[in-house]
Amino acid sequence: MSLVDIATRKAIAKTEFADIVASVDSELNRMRVYLTDASFLDVWYSLENEGRYSYHWERRHLDGTLYRHNNAPHKKWNHVTTFPKHFHAGSEEQVAASSLSDNPPDALREMLTFARSTILR
Repeated sequence: MSLVDIATRKAIAKTEFADIVASVDSELNRMRVYLTDASFLDVWYSLENEGRYSYHWERRHLDGTLYRHNNAPHKKWNHVTTFPKHFHAGSEEQVAASSLSDNPPDALREMLTFARSTILR
């Protein structure tokens, strides 16, 4: 089992994105970032499969959308050029290549920057 530095990631969310982050709850390998528009970002890092992750921005209750970068090797998405990395771009079925960084702190920043661009427009 590989431990995740969730405290550092929590600090990134709370300090660097204070303009859009209302609060953050965290556990050993996951955190939920509550955003100022009543949406939330769930971040999960696998403890069993090192490097496996999911960054899921839930907005279905606001406008019907969700955005998720993950690298679960679902055979359904093996046509995606970045497989197993893929991006759910607005819905579960709308999938595209993922350009998300492989560096977890940078990936979190990228996801929150994406959220910021939507929330503050």
